[in-house]
Amino acid sequence: MATTYTPKSILITGAAGFIASHVCNRLIRNYPNYKIVVLDKLDYCSNPKNLNPSQSSPKFKFIKGDITSADLVNYILLTENVDTIMHFAAQTHVDNSFGNSFEFTNNNIYGTHVLLEACKNTGLIKRFIHVSTDEVYGETDEDAVVGNHEASQLLPTNPYSATKAGAEMLVMAYARSYGLPVITTRGNNVYGLNQFPEKLIPKFILLAMKGKPLPIHGDGSNVRSYLYCEDVAEAFETILHKGEVGHVYNIGTKKERRVIDVARDICKLFSLNPDVQIKFVENRPFNDQRYFLDDQKLKTLGWFERTTWEEGLKKTLEWYVSNPDWWGDVSGALLPHPRMLMVPGIERKFDAPDTNNSASLLTTNSFSQSQMAVPAPKNKSSAQKPPLKFLIYGRTGWIGGLLGKICEKQRIPFEYGNGRLQDRSQLLADIRNVNPTHVINAAGVTGRPNVDWCETHMPETIRTNVVGTLTLADVCREHNLLMMNYATGCIFEYDAEHPLGSGIGFKEEDKPNFTGSFYSKTKAMVEEVLKEYDNVCTLRVRMPISSDLSNPRNFITKISRYNKVVDIPNSMTILDELLPISVEMAKRNLRGIWNFTNPGVVSHNEILEMYKAYIDPDFKWFNFTLEEQAKVIVAPRSNNEMDASKLKEEFPELLSIKESLIKYVFEPNKNTSFGGKA
Repeated sequence: MATTYTPKSILITGAAGFIASHVCNRLIRNYPNYKIVVLDKLDYCSNPKNLNPSQSSPKFKFIKGDITSADLVNYILLTENVDTIMHFAAQTHVDNSFGNSFEFTNNNIYGTHVLLEACKNTGLIKRFIHVSTDEVYGETDEDAVVGNHEASQLLPTNPYSATKAGAEMLVMAYARSYGLPVITTRGNNVYGLNQFPEKLIPKFILLAMKGKPLPIHGDGSNVRSYLYCEDVAEAFETILHKGEVGHVYNIGTKKERRVIDVARDICKLFSLNPDVQIKFVENRPFNDQRYFLDDQKLKTLGWFERTTWEEGLKKTLEWYVSNPDWWGDVSGALLPHPRMLMVPGIERKFDAPDTNNSASLLTTNSFSQSQMAVPAPKNKSSAQKPPLKFLIYGRTGWIGGLLGKICEKQRIPFEYGNGRLQDRSQLLADIRNVNPTHVINAAGVTGRPNVDWCETHMPETIRTNVVGTLTLADVCREHNLLMMNYATGCIFEYDAEHPLGSGIGFKEEDKPNFTGSFYSKTKAMVEEVLKEYDNVCTLRVRMPISSDLSNPRNFITKISRYNKVVDIPNSMTILDELLPISVEMAKRNLRGIWNFTNPGVVSHNEILEMYKAYIDPDFKWFNFTLEEQAKVIVAPRSNNEMDASKLKEEFPELLSIKESLIKYVFEPNKNTSFGGKA
């Protein structure tokens, strides 16, 4: 029979997150004599406000720092006389694990390993409660009437659950090898107040509040079990005091719900029509149909679920309605397939001391202070990266210049690269000097004054567009940096499978079919090789347009100054709308190839009709055929429609090409003359 355990000084990792904050606040409220030390690096899904109820306690202390820092963890255990660890800190969102699995390995496995090693070295720990997940069991049979029990085999099916299972193996090994007093928990889904809205229930509530569609992966038949946050906090309180060392405890409920039923219940609470409000989207790479736990073992300790689904959902909804801005801008989290700031070094910025700052050498002896600074980790030869910093190539280019202005507006630190792309040593020097979180390549040879120049300057074109781009990508991969690469969509031409006027656009996976210009050849060539680099995000720009109609590089400015133009529908890129989106794509750590155009097509004549209506009512122009055009140009020009549905799915607010032209280009320039034709 288990005896009651009474801790004195508890370290709770990840306590500014969702579940751990409820556990921390509960322990502070119910056990005022317990010393509670919180360690949290304040990642994107953490918020110090979650701990507001604990801030006034003289027994509460907050430390901003990372569990992967061995020096920091050892320091805390020794100076705070920690005898108990409740280890919640982890990356938990499955969608994110498909996009950046290495970060999950670093946080969930390596971070746990650091904690275990510190426990072994200090020899102070009497309880180590490791928080795992029901997902380590893998998918439960749909017809199973008995859930997975604590001795069931671990069969994880996604990178997230695999890292949690790996962490469990380390915990088990340290218990067997070094006698660490460990207890492991595996829990069902939790919902309630303060949860970051990348998770299903808060996401649906916030979307419903805005009257927006509720996106459901697949057909919505996946079954999940949901526990209210306070019930789960009580479960951890019970396990802390009554749990037996060496045991595993499932924290679960037998009340299961399909995802589509959750969405319908939320629609009902908002008086929305679920048939209209629910939207089915592409499923994630693998989506377990069901997780089902046997929770009898925990019930023998005296715990049971108190909150009904109806009561818990109502409380949760009321909290989000009352606190809509708790998390700030969460538009990225509300997407059907969110990928948050998962790049190493990216974290939310809050007013907490930075323990990685080498100047932070002070400690607090008085426990009445709620925050403390601790010594910087040893053996750090270089300064820590800022939350976001761009290294941009293409200082003198049009896109490169605009990106600098966007960074200034968004207060994103950035520097332009000084090195030539084809010179590896110069690129290495730039990265060493700037220490960026992202590298943006807006450099390249497009021709002076147009792509015809490339036909007679082939070595120069290859040197920059091919050799330089590949060298930069390789250097970035060597330094684990994401490279945003502005490419071109002028590698396609209308053909039998994508006929003019059909509305069938070229997709990201289609093979380039336009070889009319040497410029396009080099771009198609380098794009094919870049597919082998998993650290590159390639953005196919086409016929770029901006609101600056005085810029000679602007497609509208060009055709408004030609004596004659062809009239062919094309996909195009409105830079005023899409360049800020590309910055957001960097923040989301998106990779692969993207057709970086506004949805739909617009013809030369349609643009010039808008120009006449908004800018110059006396403007006139003349058309000529492709055959006539061929007589005055050296290299043929690409004409195509590109399928922008992938970009539209990631950014649902993206406007069609004609809507974007009016909103971002012509309306701002209405009744302004730019001089007509040259």
